[in-house]
Amino acid sequence: MEKKYLILQKNTRDKMREKATTLYIGPQHPGITGNMMVKVKVEGDTIVKARTEVGYLHRAFEKLQESRNWLQSFTLLCRFCVPEPDPVEESYARAVELLEGREVPERAKYIRVLMLELARMGAYMLWFGGQNASLGLYTMGQWSVGDRNYILDLFEELTGGRIYHMYIWPGGVRRDLPEGFADKVLRTMDYLEKRLKDYDDLMFENTIFQKRTQGVGVISKEKAVEWGVVGPVLRGCGIKSDIRIDDPYEVYDKLDFIVPTHEGGDIWSRALVRRQEIRQSIRIIRQVIEKMPSGEYYNRIPNPFKWTLPKGDAYARTESVRGEVGMYIVSDGSTHPRRTHFRGAAYVHGITLLENILVGENVADVSAIMNSLGVCPPEIER
Repeated sequence: MEKKYLILQKNTRDKMREKATTLYIGPQHPGITGNMMVKVKVEGDTIVKARTEVGYLHRAFEKLQESRNWLQSFTLLCRFCVPEPDPVEESYARAVELLEGREVPERAKYIRVLMLELARMGAYMLWFGGQNASLGLYTMGQWSVGDRNYILDLFEELTGGRIYHMYIWPGGVRRDLPEGFADKVLRTMDYLEKRLKDYDDLMFENTIFQKRTQGVGVISKEKAVEWGVVGPVLRGCGIKSDIRIDDPYEVYDKLDFIVPTHEGGDIWSRALVRRQEIRQSIRIIRQVIEKMPSGEYYNRIPNPFKWTLPKGDAYARTESVRGEVGMYIVSDGSTHPRRTHFRGAAYVHGITLLENILVGENVADVSAIMNSLGVCPPEIER
């Protein structure tokens, strides 16, 4: 009797699977962080299959760089991932400098780290808004995105642009810090550090946020390594990995900071890592302001229209809020790149990782899981 019941139960499941509903989440969806779509099959509310579909935003940036000189190519980089464009500029600049053998002034290295950490904080504060909005908690997003404007104000004063900066370029940075800028940065850090307590009360002490994130979108350590997961998603699995420590660049080896990790591998753990990393960025920025030397900020390049790089190739990587961001360049000795290739975390996180961990989850959690992975779809398209 029991055997017949089990066979009947299996047949019922098979019939339900045949009638599984297909849902298309995106490409225009409030919970999707960009131009991509997640096609899911559900049985009831449970996802049984997921597939990421891209192709809505292909811009051929890598190909466009081949028809521009080495400096003109630089102006495309900030558009690879709008929320945090600076690590892409950093990777390209260092790859060019590595291939040419160009030295960067010490002051410029400190300014680059300042810029990267401000960008890191701004991107995390934007992420706070997206993560909470995916759960219907909109007040936190209004607070964090509002506070992010103070960082954008600093960007505007330093670079002339709030979002696209085109500031970190081969040889150093585009301009020196304005008078009084360092004091403004420190005051902004003091304000944002105090605001973190408010974020804790509204977000991490919120029972709704806890119940919707703990035990959801779980990634094991073994699978994280197997799939090539990086950045705060990897650190949220309890694995300590950060390029700023493992393969330090600029002046990170001269600064004192820690790499937060958290066991669990779920949305909650990834959120805790990001929260702690904001504190570490504040800590880094204060040290940069204190230790920054005087001197030159730019080792000027030759006439860009005649500037050539030696034949060869180079790769440089930078730690972003999404993980490793790398730029590979190939030179044939001319004034234009022979080939460039960008490596971002979104390809792994948005396709391999997302498609696998969505299976077995509730369809209502798709947006929250995707936001927790820090997927930036334009990185996939390029």
